Order: sequence, then C-alpha cells, then structure tokens
Amino acid sequence: MKRHLISLFCLSLVPPALAVHSKNAGPEKVELKFKLPPPVPLSPEEAMKAFAVEKGFRIELVASEPMIESPVAMSFDDQGRLYVCEMRGYMHDLNGAGEKEPTGRVSLLEDTDGDGRMDKASVFLDGLVMPRAVLAVNGGALIAVPPNLFFCKDTDGDGKADVKDIVATDYGTLGGQPEHMANTPVWAMDNAIWSAGYSTRFKLRSGVWQKDTGLGRGQWGLCQDDVGRLYFNYNSDMLRADLLPTEAFTRNPLLRTAASINAKLAADQTLYPSHPTPGVNRGYDPKTLRPDGTLPKPTGTCGALIYRGGTFPAAYRGNAFVPEPCGNLVKRFTMSETDGIVKATNTAKSSEFLTSTDERFRPVQAANGPDGALYVVDLYRGIVQHQSFLTHYLIANIKDRKLETPFNQGRIWRIVPDTKERPPIMKVSKDVKMLTHENGWVRDTAQRLIVESGDASAVPALKEMLKHEHALVRLHALWTLDGLAAITPDLLRPVLTDKDTQVRAAAVRIAPRDMAPDLIAITTEKQPLVLAHLAIKLTSLNLPEADAAVAKLLASNGKNTLIREGALTGLRGKEAAFAKLLTAQLTKDNSAQIMPVIEVLGVLLAQANKAGPFEDMLELAAAQPQGGALQVAAIKGLATSGDPKSKTPPKLLWLDAEPASLKTLKKAMSDKSSAKLFASVEARLAWPGKPGAPKPPVIVPLTETQTALFEKGKTIYATLCAACHQPHGFGLDGLAPPLVDSEWVLGKTDVLARIVMHGLAGPVKVSGRTYNLAMPPLPQLTDEDIAGVITYIRREWEHTASAVETKSVTAIRDQNKGRMMMWTEEELKNLGKKK
Repeated sequence: MKRHLISLFCLSLVPPALAVHSKNAGPEKVELKFKLPPPVPLSPEEAMKAFAVEKGFRIELVASEPMIESPVAMSFDDQGRLYVCEMRGYMHDLNGAGEKEPTGRVSLLEDTDGDGRMDKASVFLDGLVMPRAVLAVNGGALIAVPPNLFFCKDTDGDGKADVKDIVATDYGTLGGQPEHMANTPVWAMDNAIWSAGYSTRFKLRSGVWQKDTGLGRGQWGLCQDDVGRLYFNYNSDMLRADLLPTEAFTRNPLLRTAASINAKLAADQTLYPSHPTPGVNRGYDPKTLRPDGTLPKPTGTCGALIYRGGTFPAAYRGNAFVPEPCGNLVKRFTMSETDGIVKATNTAKSSEFLTSTDERFRPVQAANGPDGALYVVDLYRGIVQHQSFLTHYLIANIKDRKLETPFNQGRIWRIVPDTKERPPIMKVSKDVKMLTHENGWVRDTAQRLIVESGDASAVPALKEMLKHEHALVRLHALWTLDGLAAITPDLLRPVLTDKDTQVRAAAVRIAPRDMAPDLIAITTEKQPLVLAHLAIKLTSLNLPEADAAVAKLLASNGKNTLIREGALTGLRGKEAAFAKLLTAQLTKDNSAQIMPVIEVLGVLLAQANKAGPFEDMLELAAAQPQGGALQVAAIKGLATSGDPKSKTPPKLLWLDAEPASLKTLKKAMSDKSSAKLFASVEARLAWPGKPGAPKPPVIVPLTETQTALFEKGKTIYATLCAACHQPHGFGLDGLAPPLVDSEWVLGKTDVLARIVMHGLAGPVKVSGRTYNLAMPPLPQLTDEDIAGVITYIRREWEHTASAVETKSVTAIRDQNKGRMMMWTEEELKNLGKKK
C-alpha cells in the first residue's frame, strides 16, 4: 500500500473489527509530535473568518447544514438549481458505523430570492447507500449509488424524482476498492459523458443511453478545459490530463504506458497550508510533515477544476484549482500549452489560493458555476480517512483531538472577485447564441441542451457559427453539429483548414471514413496536435493509402511523442508491415525521425508474443545495411521482455526453422551493447533442433470437419464477438478481457462452452489481471456454432490448442439443462472437483 493518505473516498465495506489498515497500519506505539488542542467545530459564519483567500477575491456561503449534510459532489442544472450528493452514512465513528445504512440522499437546492444563498431544498432522491456522484442532465440527473448509475427525473414539479432508470450496473462495486470506484460523470465537449475511475463512456441518443469504451482515468474528480481535454488526479498527484482522445488508445491494448494519456502535468506540487495539519495517515513518518507540522505535499487530492468562467480576471482563466482536504486548502496552477503538450505551474510561493485554519474544512470538489464563480464543496468533518485504511497514528490523533464528531455538517462555498456587485446566475436555453457566452459552463450547457433536444432547426445557425470570429465558438458549433448528426463532408472540408489549431484537430477527429482523401491531402500540416489527430484517424481506417500517408508523416515527425503514439493506436496487428512501409521512406536526413518509430514497433511486437510478426521484423532488420541505425533500433525494440508489468519470463516463440536473418544480424550486432541486445532476442526464439531448446509443442492438424467448424466460428466471432474482444483478440479496457494467450481460452473446453451458453459474471482474473465485467450468454447459438467459435479462438492468433466437437458441446448443454444464472469464476474453477 502506498505510504500516503488514501483518498478520503475509500469506502470499502470492511468489517468493524478491521478499523485499522490491515496491511500497513504503521507503528502501534506512536508519539503525537504536534500536541495541539482539540479544534472546535465552527459555524459557517465562524468558518468564514478562518479562510484566507488570494488578494482580490472573497468567499461566500451558498449552503450549509442542516440544509445539506456531508456533501461530496454537486452539479448545476440549466436553470441554476443545484443538485448536491450527500454521503450521510460516511464514517460516523472509527469503525465506519453508518456506511451500510440507506441514509444518503441527493438534494435539489434553489435560490428563490436571488441573494446568492440557497433558501429552498427538496429531497430529490433518498434512501441511498453511500451515493458518490451526481450530474444534471436531460432534465434530471445521473446519480451514482454503487454498483448502479441511475437516471432520475422529476416529472411533476415537486422537486422529487419520480423516474429512476438504471443506466449502468457496474458503476463501482459494492464492497470493492472504492478509491478506484467510478465517480464525477461529466458531459464533455465530444457529447459523451466521461467519468473518473471508469472506462465506459455514455452518449444520449434520442433519449436512449448508449455505451462506448474509453480508458479509466484518475481517482476522484474529472473536468474539462475549453477545448474538451479531460483533467483528473490521484491522491498524491494533483493534476493529470489526456492529451489525446483516450478512445483511440482502446484500439491498441499494448499502449498502456503511452505518454499522451494520463500525462503528469505539474512537476512542483509543494503545499503551503496555513496551519499545522498533523491529522494525516502517515504523520509518524518524518517525511510526511514539515517540522512545523504542515503538510508539504499532496496526499488526498480530489475534485480538480479548470476555471472557465468569465467573472475572474483574465489571468485566472484556464487556471487549475485543486482541492486538498488533508491540507485544508485549494491550490492554483497556471496552465500553458506548447504543440499539444500541457504544463501546470505552481503559482504558490508560501501561500495558496485558498486556505483555512479550520481543520474541518475539507474541500472535495471545485466547480464552475452559472454565474462565472468558482464553487467549492466542503465535506466539513474531522475524520476523512476511511476506517479500513486508518493507521494507529491517525487514530491516536483523532481520539486525542476529538475529531470523530460532528459528522452531519457540510457547506458549499462560492469564490468571486472582491467587487461590490455579485455576478448573476445565468439560466441557459438551447438558444444557439448562448454558445458565444464568455462563461464556459454556459456554453457547455447550451451545447448539451441542443444535442439532447435533437432539434434540427438549430443546424442552419450552427453552420453560420462555423464562421464566427472566435475559435471557441466555432469549436462548440462544430461539436454541436456532430452531436446532432449533421456533419457532412461538404460542411467539414473548409473546417479542416480553419486558422485555429484546436478547430482543425476537432475536424479531423470528427471526419467520417469517406473523407480519407481529404485527410491524406492535409498531412503536410505543420501543427503537431493536428498531425497527431491525423495519425489516429488515418491508421484507424485500415486503408493502404492511409497507412502509406502516415508512414510519410512519421518520416518527418516520428520523434514527436503525440504524433508517434497517435499513429500507434491504429497499428495493432500490422506493426511489421508498417515498419516496412516506414523503412522505404528512410533517408540520411530523416533517420532521426524514423528510428524512434521502428524501435517502438519492435517493443510492441515483443509484447504481442506472436512468432510470425516477430520474425518479419527480424527479416526487415537483416535486410538493412550492416550495423546501421535501423538494425539497432529494431533489435533494441524486440529485445524488450514482453509485457513490462508481467513477473513471468517472456513467452518462447516457436519458429518452423532457424531464420536466416539471425545469422545476418548476429554478425552485424558485433559490439558489446548490440551483442547483448541480440542475445536477448535470440533467447526468445526456438525452433526444432535448436541446442538447449525444449521439445516443440505438438500441434494436431485440424481435420476437414474441424476446419469447417473453424471457418464457421471465424464468421460468428467477427459478427458477435469482435466488437468487444476486438478482431485482434486483445479485448478492450472496461469492456472485454483479452482472448490472446488467455488461460481461459487455452484451458478446459467445457469451461468455455459453459461461458458461451450461460455467460460469466465477474470479477474474473485473466492473464494476471482482474476484470469486474459480465460476459452475457449467447442463447441464439447452436451447439455447432459454439463448437465453431471455440475452435476458432483456440486456433487463431497462433494458438495451437485442440478443436472442439459439436457432440461435446451438446453433452455440456444436457448437463446444465435449466440453468438460468451466469457462471462465476469460482464455480468454473471448481468444476470436476470432488465435493
């Protein structure tokens, strides 16, 4: 377990007897180094005096107890009403009392007299166990109550939800690892709802929630900037971002360490609390606190925000504001961008944007408001660490300083410039003109309302808006047209040459397949961000002319990380072929651009564990000038040890015979470092008769009947299975585990048949990784169909397992006649064991 405070939202349901970290509780005998008096709980008015906010700003109270209790998330609707998610069951004592009780709720707050304070509250939805997220959407709200995500709506105007539909049943796991549970759904510029800690994205189409895949990101909190980039954080890392669209990276499951996603933005994350903060989990460690008792670095970060309102001075627009509840502060970073690479700079020298000397001030979310102000959700309590991760040191602090109570308070604060006038709350409609508003929240909400409505009458005005003088307006108009399914090639072609980089990049991202010639024509583009999007799009098309265009593009830009990784998203299964295309572009002048790409293609082939493509890369390298840069780059890539996260030795790759390329390369790789690399490559290969190699696997040829089954299974797989498990068999994060080299695929055939017939409910471990997913049953398949698809996946992708007979599947069906439940991993592993 990490040696820093786990997020305050660690809510796993651990028995009360484990009211201490079960594996890393720290020393039992502790010394309270910073002997401070118990802090007195403050009223909202008293808490106001404990704040110190950056010069030029003031803080105002929006709502507090008893109107709300234990707020963890908030979301404004288009009319300025505020949904507040209240986790009222959280940590009533050191044993976590209250967490199993349905005391949570979502309240709907209104300011009826316009004085800036919420004065009306309705219980929108109650009876909830540990609710953790809310998003105003489609006239109602998405509400997360693990493991479910509900869409709730008030249809009779009484402020209470009378519609409660399930959108997802895997939005977190009851009793699971809650620091990694889904939270903070956000309607992003691409008209998809993304979440932190969750890899599925949702799109609302004609009132129906559609699911699609992305990659999971972050721990608690998610937001976007003006151009739709997603930002998030981890408890000890205050700000990260996806620099390229994460959905592209689902196409290549080997690109999990790409620099373009989950990018660390802030090098300096030093904190400056305004008072001693001894109540942190590892306070006994001298490195955790300064000599004066203050927290020097983040340990409970959550709920970051990119400020996009129009109320703050211009210098604050686009800044990041990041809550750190363990330090009782909100940090500000200034943001900069160069060629698509984003950087966060710590503006603090000895103080923060907002601090408090009140130890119960626990900011857990920052949010943009409809008035352009910055809002802060304050959980307001002494205990923030969950009982299952408490250390003896923190328990001693909590008891000594009487921090267990109260646990039923909570506030929402607003920060505005210190002027006489309070900015008004904007009410938003689906008027296209609202896309021109200076407040990013207003523009986002207007775009959402237009897309939700599906109103085609907005299209002419949106088309005109593509000519607007401001790039952000053109960007919103473009994505709104996309959300209305109103994009056509004729409409998009002029946008591909827009004067703004972000607009051009979005146009490339949106462009349909039939615009391939137009996209190829602009590969002479100069801006790296646009080229990265072009590389993503063109390699996704699987067209020879598109791949050739990308090879030329990389021959000039292969050293650029974003462009290189963008291209790699679409090269799964064709790495060696693409390396050959790229090699044909090699000249003395572009060698430095091409070599990084050749090396990483070799790395991906080493991780893929497939002998054929591996040997193809060897042959390509052997055909190059002896000892040249390309040979070295290819061998260096291939010399990587397969999956870098795996603790097992790399898979031995069997060839039919010793390849002639090895002799050529062995001679070329003569210096000490190159010879070592070559030895690693040679050690991964085996062929019949190789000295020291084990006996080759016995591969039983398929009979004519089995070959027919294989071909039938191939068709079925492409029709029913490839959408989730993908044509390459490596699956998709958050949707389907890999089939390639899977112990489930290559193991007992009766297990596979049962999964196809009846389905499999997670969690399930595949290739050393746990997937909490559900494989639905396929009752429409006949026994012959099942035998065919199982035979196919056991012999495709260089698998050499046995075929499956139809009669065997029939026997398994007879054994399990009448079964209606999905199988579990435990049940399947226990098949055949004596009772």
